[in-house]
Amino acid sequence: MLRNRVVRSMAKALSRVRKRLATSDLLAFNLQNRDRWVAAQAALVPAGSRVLDVGAGSAPYRALFSRCDYKTQDFIRLDETQLRDGGYGEIDFVCDAAAIPVAAESFDVVLCTEVLEHVPQPIAVIREIARVLAAGGRVILTAPLGSGIHQEPYHYYGGYTPFWYGRFLAECGFDDISIEANDGTFRHFSQEAIRFVRMTRPFALGMPIFAELAWLPFWCALAPVLALAVPVIAKLLDRFDREQRFTVGYHVTAVKRADRGSVASHHGRPG
Repeated sequence: MLRNRVVRSMAKALSRVRKRLATSDLLAFNLQNRDRWVAAQAALVPAGSRVLDVGAGSAPYRALFSRCDYKTQDFIRLDETQLRDGGYGEIDFVCDAAAIPVAAESFDVVLCTEVLEHVPQPIAVIREIARVLAAGGRVILTAPLGSGIHQEPYHYYGGYTPFWYGRFLAECGFDDISIEANDGTFRHFSQEAIRFVRMTRPFALGMPIFAELAWLPFWCALAPVLALAVPVIAKLLDRFDREQRFTVGYHVTAVKRADRGSVASHHGRPG
């Protein structure tokens, strides 16, 4: 009886440690950085602003805009297991992100995080964001530079470069374009090192038993280096990566030009 209680206690403690590590800045910097950046952008949005979250999914940022008139859009086709919080949040507009059924200039801010790689025509979505934004309105965007397949079959692009944002945001009527890398090459490498450890854990690959047993000591030797030492070293070195050619993605903001208002209204859909 005592042994069982000890085993259960240890299992719970290990589970808590795993959860804490899984959401730590060291092992999950991509998500943690993005969440902090979105929170900082949300803090700049005036109370009462009309905010649309495009591709909201679980709507994890709803609370950040609690003082605003916050609305959500999504196409609602993913399985719950493919979503960040295990299910969709309350969605106001169930539709294609390139055809949102609202009048032109209906919103002051559009939030669109990790969505553009999942739409067949991302430039059309940028045009639609410009249409629904009021003149002087802001778009808050994030997307990967290079990502593995996820949320399939709705994953069409690996990611987008700063040159993509600069060209197509400008063409769609945006100015004041700010593009920030979500850390650099070394942290990107650390993310993939952690992925390697997770994917190759013993008895998870389905190899013949003799191969699994042969791999076990190598994995035990590599795992602490790749999943702990490399992330620590990568975090320390990343500040010296000035080129940032292999960042995990970009955080982008832009402001709709005032002269886009008449164009958006002319081509707008009825509300």
